[in-house]
Amino acid sequence: MTIQIGQTLPDVAIAVIEGDADVQRTTTAHLFADRNAVLFAVPGAFTPTCSERHLPGYVKQFDAFKARGIAVYCMAVNDSFVMKAWAISQRVPDGLKLLADGNGAFTRSLGLEMDGSAYGMGMRARRFALYAQNGVVQLLQVENPGELRVTTAEAMLSAIASH
Repeated sequence: MTIQIGQTLPDVAIAVIEGDADVQRTTTAHLFADRNAVLFAVPGAFTPTCSERHLPGYVKQFDAFKARGIAVYCMAVNDSFVMKAWAISQRVPDGLKLLADGNGAFTRSLGLEMDGSAYGMGMRARRFALYAQNGVVQLLQVENPGELRVTTAEAMLSAIASH
């Protein structure tokens, strides 16, 4: 079942990539505690839409989120080595954290997985974005297959401002 507005994010172990630092292991409860945060998920690091439009939009708008006191996390069902290489190649600024959900445990616990087997990708995250306050979901946007509209950085900034 898909997580709903008003529910607390599940507590799952996750790998965190930030800049050139070593990969850190933590839990989602720790990541989202005592802060406002946007989590957006992409089907895969280095995939065309994710690399050319989705993550770059958040990189470009990162200061706007930061100015509003909102942490930004980008997640994919990829291993931490891939996510670190992607962060470096995309010039992700310090503070914007990439989450490697290598086995898809967090994605499945959110009920936001998709079957990408037809594309040779296996189980992946659906393209979604959520806004949480102290780990409680306030907004949830899930894209229709093949679209990138409601989960962009601009769309989330607008949705949060009108929330």
